[in-house]
Amino acid sequence: MFETFATAYVQAFAVILPAFAVGILSIGAYKSGLPLRQSATAVAVATVALGLWHPLVVLLAKAGILMPPLAVTDPPYALMPLIGGAAFLWGLGRLTVTGRAILGSLGHAELISIQSLRLMGSVFLLGWLMGPLPWQFALPAGIGDILAGIAAIQAMRALNRGDANAEDLVRRASYIGLLDFAIAVSLGIATSAGALQFMAFDNPNVINAYPLALFPEYFVPVFIAFQLFSLGALRRNSQRLAAV
Repeated sequence: MFETFATAYVQAFAVILPAFAVGILSIGAYKSGLPLRQSATAVAVATVALGLWHPLVVLLAKAGILMPPLAVTDPPYALMPLIGGAAFLWGLGRLTVTGRAILGSLGHAELISIQSLRLMGSVFLLGWLMGPLPWQFALPAGIGDILAGIAAIQAMRALNRGDANAEDLVRRASYIGLLDFAIAVSLGIATSAGALQFMAFDNPNVINAYPLALFPEYFVPVFIAFQLFSLGALRRNSQRLAAV
């Protein structure tokens, strides 16, 4: 029963999250003042990349390729889309002239807004209650995602109100989000059947099996990239203020 629900759940967010990301980038492209063709090309590249990434992850997950390595010498395929995807998106945003122009046109509220979708991780708690997910992973990962989503919403509201501590809240939300990812990924590996499992032997994690594999292999890299964009914007703003 949980697998049926989880499949529909991740399929819905596989549309919602990339659409949200492309929407934010489209706003930045519009505000950047770049030539229309250049802006449209950048948005199209991001759309195609996210659009192709999803079915690729689904294919690999269904084939069992994204499971944790069974031996320490096996390639860590499970980490490749996660780390590689985040690095690819970050590179598009920070290592290209067009990407920098688009991100530079976005406000802190726009950059952090996507993190409100982190509340989607609450499904891990349901997975624990229904049995498929071990509590050692589901509780910290689910609660961590909820806290990250709430922190992002609080930061957005503070920015919209113009509160003096708004940027501090953005920074806090980013740190909470990144820490949550570090904990969730580590516990995901430690509770999944493989060479590095050292807990949950009676109920191994299925986070790297379809459909939940879309979380670490598709959703998380997008969230990480935008959190790095948020932190980068805060750093550049601090540098500008220090130079005045």
